[in-house]
Amino acid sequence: MDAFTTFTAVAAPYDPVNVDTDQILPARFLKMPRGSGKHYGGYLFFDARFNDDGSEKPEFVLNRASYRAARILVGNTNFACGSSREGAAYAFLDAGFRSVIAPSFSDIFFNNCLKNGIVPVRLDDATCARLRAQLAAKPGAEITVDLERQVVHGPDGAEHGFAIDGFFREMLLKGVDEVGLTLGLMDEITGFEARHAAASPWAAR
Repeated sequence: MDAFTTFTAVAAPYDPVNVDTDQILPARFLKMPRGSGKHYGGYLFFDARFNDDGSEKPEFVLNRASYRAARILVGNTNFACGSSREGAAYAFLDAGFRSVIAPSFSDIFFNNCLKNGIVPVRLDDATCARLRAQLAAKPGAEITVDLERQVVHGPDGAEHGFAIDGFFREMLLKGVDEVGLTLGLMDEITGFEARHAAASPWAAR
């Protein structure tokens, strides 16, 4: 996955609370293999975004001209609740999103984002409400997510601190998964094994 250090993009406000993973990626699309040329990005918020005939619902935020380029979403409380499906994170990633900001997330979705190169940012309710209001008042406004400093820069320039577990932060900054991060420590691992074998040869047989 691509490294994430500092990311600036158009951000879209999404006000509904308790948005579940079936709204993010309807279950019927989970059978689509990502490696066959089918990408989950086209199914992101599918039922909220499209009519039965496939036409766009003009009132849906990501269908509006000012937010079509959005790559950051600012949501509301209990975002991505419900069933555990990694496809919900795939849908955001395949649609080009690198960060989702909300007051709270389901733990499974939060971790799936971290493992797929998306930075999930928890900010308090009042801050998220202000950010959504700013984005609604100025469609097309940008937000910056700075993972190195762990701060969000709002459209008004204000900084909002957040925290990401150090292990996942390191993976995101380097653009690697758990295996890649471990392989990057091979010199240290090899050195430890050599020292351990020398100190306890009976254990290294």
